[in-house]
Amino acid sequence: MEAALVSAATGALKPVLAKLRALAGDEYKRFKGVRGDIKSLKRELTAIDAFLLKMSEEEDPDVQAKVWMNEIRELSYDMEDSINDFMQSVNDGDTKPDGFLEKMKKSLGKMKARRRIGNEIGDLKKQIIEVAERNARYKAREAFSKAKNTTVDPRALAIFQHASELVGIDEPKAEVIKLLTQGASTQEQMKLVSIVGSGGMGKTTLANQVYQDLKGEFKCRAFLSVSRNPDIMNIMRTIFSEVSGQRYADTEAGSIQQLISKIVDFLADKVKYFVVVDDIWDVDTWHVIRLAFPMTSSGSIIITTTRINDVAESCRSTPFSGDIYCIRPLDMMHSRKLFYTRLFNSEEKCPTYLKKVSEHILRKCDGLPLAIIAISGLLANIERAEGPWKQVEDSIGRALQRNPSVEGMMKILSLSYFELPAHLKSCLLCLGIFPEDSVIKKKGLINRWIAERLIHTEAGYIKTYEFGERCFNELINRSLMQPGKTEIDGTVKSCQLHDTILDFIISKSIEENFVTLLGVPCLTVGTQSKVRRLSLQAGKQKELIVPRGLVLSHVRSLDVFGESVEIPSMDKFRYLRFLDFNCCKQLENHHLENIGRLFQLRYLSLYGVKKVSKLSEQIGCLLCLEILELRRTSVYELPASIVNLKRLVHLFVNCEVTLPCGVSKLQGLEKLKLVSVYSQSFNFLQEFEQMQSLKAVTLNFKDYRNLLSLTVLDGPEFVGESLCPMPLSLRKLEFWCSRIPHVPKWVGSLVNLQELCLELAGAEQKDFYILGGLPVLRCLILDIYDSEIRNTPSTEEPEVTRVIVCGEVGFPCLRIFNYDSQYAVMNLTFAAGAMPNVDDLSIEFNAAKTESLGTSGDFDLGIENLPSLLKIRCKVWGYEDDRSRVEAAIQEAANAHPNRLLYPSSVINVLPESRY
Repeated sequence: MEAALVSAATGALKPVLAKLRALAGDEYKRFKGVRGDIKSLKRELTAIDAFLLKMSEEEDPDVQAKVWMNEIRELSYDMEDSINDFMQSVNDGDTKPDGFLEKMKKSLGKMKARRRIGNEIGDLKKQIIEVAERNARYKAREAFSKAKNTTVDPRALAIFQHASELVGIDEPKAEVIKLLTQGASTQEQMKLVSIVGSGGMGKTTLANQVYQDLKGEFKCRAFLSVSRNPDIMNIMRTIFSEVSGQRYADTEAGSIQQLISKIVDFLADKVKYFVVVDDIWDVDTWHVIRLAFPMTSSGSIIITTTRINDVAESCRSTPFSGDIYCIRPLDMMHSRKLFYTRLFNSEEKCPTYLKKVSEHILRKCDGLPLAIIAISGLLANIERAEGPWKQVEDSIGRALQRNPSVEGMMKILSLSYFELPAHLKSCLLCLGIFPEDSVIKKKGLINRWIAERLIHTEAGYIKTYEFGERCFNELINRSLMQPGKTEIDGTVKSCQLHDTILDFIISKSIEENFVTLLGVPCLTVGTQSKVRRLSLQAGKQKELIVPRGLVLSHVRSLDVFGESVEIPSMDKFRYLRFLDFNCCKQLENHHLENIGRLFQLRYLSLYGVKKVSKLSEQIGCLLCLEILELRRTSVYELPASIVNLKRLVHLFVNCEVTLPCGVSKLQGLEKLKLVSVYSQSFNFLQEFEQMQSLKAVTLNFKDYRNLLSLTVLDGPEFVGESLCPMPLSLRKLEFWCSRIPHVPKWVGSLVNLQELCLELAGAEQKDFYILGGLPVLRCLILDIYDSEIRNTPSTEEPEVTRVIVCGEVGFPCLRIFNYDSQYAVMNLTFAAGAMPNVDDLSIEFNAAKTESLGTSGDFDLGIENLPSLLKIRCKVWGYEDDRSRVEAAIQEAANAHPNRLLYPSSVINVLPESRY
C-alpha cells in the first residue's frame, strides 16, 4: 500500500486521513465509542486537505488565511503523533502475555489508550471545526498548468557547465584577465582583483572562468568559498590542502595561527600561486584570510568576489595592490541567448506568438543571469501559450526594475516555488536544512525524502528511489538547484544552492514552520515553539545550545552540522523519522541511550562518528528502520537484536564488524555496503594478509534473495573464488580497494548484473570471457594493477600478455567501459566486433608502458573497432616523448573513426609532474 505523503502545504493531513481510515476499519472495531467521531473528523479533514492544496498555489494569500493554514498544519502533526502513540500502545508486543497479571496489565493499558485517543480526537475535532468555520469564505485561484520531467534536461546542465558560452562572459573575462596580467612582465608584486556585484550577477561564474583559463600557469592554486558563516579553520585547511596537494584529512593540526604559518612557509618557497576567494561577506574575515598569502611571491594573483563594496575596497588596499571589477548585467543580446537557449535551444525556435511576451519578461529581468535562469526554469514547465506566459509577466510586476537584486529575485523565485507541485515544494524546502555552500549528495537527499514520506512510496525501495531521482532531476530542470558532480554515465550525483535561492528556501521554511535552524548568524527562530525539523549548525568557537523555550517532543528530523553542539537527549525526540549524526565529533555512547523510544525512526546515520563504540540492544526496537549507516565508525559489533529489523533495506557497515547469528533473517535487504577502515597499504600482498588476519564478516550472501546492490571497500576476502554464491537478484556489484588476482568464476552467474566495478592484479583474456558473458551488463569499471605494487619504481617490467576484445568475447549490452591501467602495463586491444554497443569509453594508462603491445612500439588501442563509440576520455601519464607518441596514435584513430570522435578536447593530457 502506498504511504500517504507529508507535505509543506498540508502538513501531515494525508497520513492522518490514512490512519483515521485504519482506525475506522475492522482492525479497530472494538473501539466503538470513538468510531463516530473518527468518521466525522475524517470527512472534515478531507475537505480541508483539498482546500489547503489549492491555497498552497496562491502566491500571496490573505494574512488571516496564512495564520489558519499554519494552524491546521500544526494540528495535523499533533494528530498524527497522537494516533501513532495510540496504535503503538494497542499493537505493542505481538507475543501473548504470560499469566493473569500480565494479561490484566495489557488490557488496562489498551483501555487507557482508547480513552485517551477518544478524548484527543474529540478535542481535535472541535478545534478543526472552529478554525474551519472562521475561514470558510476563502477560495484559491487556479494555478498554472504543470508538466512532468523525468530526467535532467541537458539544457539545464548546459547553463551551469557551459556558462561561458551562454551568458556573454567572454568580454568581462578578458577584462579581468587584463587587470591581472597587465604589467606582469616586471613581476614586481602580486596582483589582486576584487569582483563586486549583487547576488545573481554571476560573480562566481566569472571568477571560475578566469581560474580555469589561468590555473595551468600555476603549480600552487586553490578555489574556495567563504560564505556568510565562515569557519576560518576549515577555510585555512582547505587552502593548505589545495595548494600543497595534501589530503584535507591530513591538514588538521594545531591552531589557526600555526596553520597560517604552514601555508605562508609553503607558498614562500614557490615561484607563484593563484587563489580565488569566493563570496566574502565581511572585512574582518578577509583580514584573517589574507595573512595566509605571502607578499614575497612575485607573479602571484588573487581573485576575491563579494557583494559588499567595503569588502572589495578592503581587499584591494594595503598590503595588496589591487583593482575592483564591478560586474555588469547582461546586455539584451546575451540575455536573449541565455533565455531562449534554456527554453527552445535557440532564439529562432521560439514561436512567433511568444516573442513579444518573452521580450517583456526579459526587460524585467534586467540582465540578471540568475533571474533569467529562474524565470526560464518556471516557463519551461508552463504551457507554451501566450495567456499563461502573460500571467507570469504580470506577476513579476516591476519589482526588478525598482530593485534589481533581492526584492525582484525573491519575486521570481516565489513564482517558481508556487508553481511547483505540492510534493516538490516539500522536497525543495528540505534543502534549507543544509548549511550555506554545502555539496548535497543526491542519494542522501532522496533517502531523506523517503524517510519522511515527502515523496510517493511504491512497491519496493528501488522504485521509490527512482521516483526520488525524478523529483531531484525536475528541481534541476527548473533551475532551483545547481547540478554538481556527475557519474561516469552522466547522471548528476550532487547539487548545490545559490545563496539567493537558499535565502528564499529558509524564509519559506520559517514561515511555514517546516525547518528550524539554530546556529545560523543573523537568523532568528520562527514564532512557532514546536519544532518539526531541527538543523543544528555550529562552528568551533562557541558551543551551540538549544534554547529551552523550544518544544522538541514532535521533531521529525534532526541533523547536526559542526563540532560544538550540545546533543539533546534522545528522550526528547519520540517521533523522529530521520536522524543524521554525520561525522559528529562529540557524539558518544551515552547520547544514544533510550534510542529504542524512537519507534517511528526510518533512517539512522552515524557515518564517520568515532566516539560511539557500540550500539544498544534497543536498536532492535526500531521496527520502522529502513536505512542504517555505520561506515567509518568505531562500531565493530552489532547487537543481536538487529535481526528484528524486518524493514531494513540498506545496511552500511565496516568490513570488520561482527554480525550476530541469525542476521540472514534480514531478507528485506536490497543494498549492503561493507567498508574497511584499517586497510591503508598500497602493497597488495601485505594488504591481503592484513585483511585475512582481521575478524571477517561471516555472511552467506545467497540468503539475501532481495539484495540488489552490494558495495565492498577494502575487503578483498569477499571477492575470492571461495566466496559463497551471490544472490541472482544483484544488479550492482562494487569492490573498491579490494584487489584480486583475476575475475572469480561466480561473477559469470550473475545474470541480472547491470553495473560492476573490480580491481585486478593484472588483466588476462580469461577475465574478459567471464565478464563478456554477463547478459545485461551495462557499465563496467576495471582498475588494473601490476601483480605486485611497490612503493619505489620497479626496474623490471612484468611479462605482458595481450588481451584482445573481439566479437566472440561478448558484452552484448555494455554501454559504458572504464579501463584504468595507470599502475600496470597497458595490454588491451579492441578487435573487429568488440563491444558492439559501447558508446562511452574512458581509459587511463602510462604512455611509457605501451611499447610491449607491439614489436614496432606503435600504440594501437583499436578504438576504430568500436562501432557505437561516441565519447572517449583518456588520461595519459608519462614523459613528453612517450605521451606525444601515444597522443598522435589516438588522434589518428579518432579522426579515422566513422563517428568522428572529438580530439583533443575529449582527451586529458596529464603533465609528468602530476604523477612523478
